[in-house]
Amino acid sequence: MAMTNDETRFPLPTAALRQISEVVLARAREQGASAAETEVSQGFGQSVTVRKGEVETIEYNRDKGVTVTVFVGKRRGHASTVDTSPVALAAAVDKALTIARFTEEDDCAGLADPERLARDIPELDLYHPWGVTVADSIEIAQRCEAAALAVDPRITNSEGATVSAHEGEFIYANTLGFSGGYRSSRHGISCSMIAEDRGAMQRDYWYTSARLPGELEAAEAVGRAAGVRTIRRLNARKLTTRAAPVVFEAPVASGLIGHFVGAVSGGSLYRKSSFLLDSVGQTVFAPHIRIREMPHLPRGVASAPFDDEGVATLTRDVVKDGVVQGYFLGSYSARKLGLATTGNAGGSHNLVVSHGDDDFAALLRRMGTGLLVTELLGQGVNPVTGDYSRGAAGYWIENGKIAYPVEEITIAGNLRDIYRGIVAVGNDVDRRGARQTGSILVDNMTVAGS
Repeated sequence: MAMTNDETRFPLPTAALRQISEVVLARAREQGASAAETEVSQGFGQSVTVRKGEVETIEYNRDKGVTVTVFVGKRRGHASTVDTSPVALAAAVDKALTIARFTEEDDCAGLADPERLARDIPELDLYHPWGVTVADSIEIAQRCEAAALAVDPRITNSEGATVSAHEGEFIYANTLGFSGGYRSSRHGISCSMIAEDRGAMQRDYWYTSARLPGELEAAEAVGRAAGVRTIRRLNARKLTTRAAPVVFEAPVASGLIGHFVGAVSGGSLYRKSSFLLDSVGQTVFAPHIRIREMPHLPRGVASAPFDDEGVATLTRDVVKDGVVQGYFLGSYSARKLGLATTGNAGGSHNLVVSHGDDDFAALLRRMGTGLLVTELLGQGVNPVTGDYSRGAAGYWIENGKIAYPVEEITIAGNLRDIYRGIVAVGNDVDRRGARQTGSILVDNMTVAGS
């Protein structure tokens, strides 16, 4: 049968992915597996980078792969292959079975509970191809970089502007009879610039990312934002050590939510390596904070009708009125904890943080005097104690306005105090990632400098 134009964009047609999954599961049953699951995936992408008006790199990828997990009773084995020939698929299954037979039994091992599997799979509008050619990408990147360079003559160098497009598809299936999958896309434009003044240099960047090409910011807007952000960082100062309120700009504020997700995820909880053990029902955030998991947002970056085990995803409150309502669990971690899966095998889905009416400028005015953080450095977060210490750069704010840029500082505190000390969340929500939040104002942190 001739393939459609859409199918020729991928290495294999969708029907072939389903057939591969059936072959893998049949082989697993024939060779003695009591249960098995497989994921068959494929994708392709294109990335073009322009630097100083000239093409620096053109990258193109086109790939496919198969993973298989088998269970022999309560023993588990896993293998993968990029070769989809019948011989290679059989070999991968056999390797997984060999591994399973030599591992220890684990009472929590196994497929998801059948009643949790997705039955009615919603259409989430996740696939939007972008037929951008290499020539188009070069032209877009050049316009982006040119807009950045035009911001100020002190922008003397460029780390490049990049235009990328990616499309992927997968089928997940298991021996409980579940089989499902879908196509998705993710496209972006980014720009990073370098400015120099009085012998000192600074860099900054900006980017746009979306599933739908039409929802990307204009290339010129991305370039201008990168240029303006870079210029604003020139002539940065150091601060003396002090206590001060801190505003985390929206793109870095999502990291605070990420630390919470890690602390209430299954692996951290059953290993007892989290500062938020047994936190369901506890007040962890300020009372006005609500965090919703919304896996069915159309075109959402982290939208998914089911998780990595085929379990149906559900919209739910994770935090309400500052109180933790639930964890992030897959089947294995849920069994380890004596709980039920939350449909989070593979991670969280579109965490949306509630916000007030303050825009970014109003949030700075509410802070009055303090630190605006626009960049975080290092990994100084202890997930067991919640102690938080990160290198930072940004701006010192006086009377609600930027006074001057700052660098080579450290912000420190404990995540419990930071979460409870959230004064407000701005309405400047950054929707480019899986954690959607506006800028976050925290009442007090230690700002360490010279």
